[in-house]
Amino acid sequence: MIAFAIIGVILLYFFVSIVRQQKRYRKLSKAKINAEITTMENERKRIAADLHDDVGPLLSAIKLHINYVDVTDEEQKNLLAKSSRYIDEVIQKMREISNELLPNILVRRGLGSALNEFILKLNKSNGLNIVFESDLQNRLPQEVEINLYRIVQEIVHNSIKHSKAKRLRIELRAYPDKIVLATADDGIGFSENPNQNTDSGLGLLNLQSRTDVMGGDLNCLSQTGRGVRYLIEIPL
Repeated sequence: MIAFAIIGVILLYFFVSIVRQQKRYRKLSKAKINAEITTMENERKRIAADLHDDVGPLLSAIKLHINYVDVTDEEQKNLLAKSSRYIDEVIQKMREISNELLPNILVRRGLGSALNEFILKLNKSNGLNIVFESDLQNRLPQEVEINLYRIVQEIVHNSIKHSKAKRLRIELRAYPDKIVLATADDGIGFSENPNQNTDSGLGLLNLQSRTDVMGGDLNCLSQTGRGVRYLIEIPL
């Protein structure tokens, strides 16, 4: 009996040690992912600020100087006019890139407005019909808003690039204790192992990482030919 008791104590000790080690590993892994995501978002913010505050005014100044150049030759006038139009295109593209890196509306007005603007632009520029519904009224913590915005970006990107879907439905619902994001498309879907497709596997990993950082749960349901559904729950 004493031998059995000793063996039981030893097994219990190893079991508790394993559980503690797993918890410690999950905590360290979450901290590492959080640090990587924070670093990436800070870098995006820095680049967006540089484009907006430094490159933008510089290009505008160049265009102003070009417009003040006084030439009489018709060919030179056309060349300057063409150069001015090119600068306008560069400025517009730079604004789009800056807004993609960090949407101003996300900072100023919050997640619901930012997603509305993002989806409105996409519906005008590609063949995917995106339906977005949200009852979100209050601002969320900045980290949650940024991560959920990136999650929706990733899902939309996957639907456009991989799913061959014609319709994507996105719902964002607010509850007293959680935020629920649900999406569904009518695309080709993928097998039970999306990692067979490198891009799809990486996209799902990005979604999972951002969900984990917020302490949430992600469920993905897909079958070949039946589209992809995501259900993400984030505790508040």
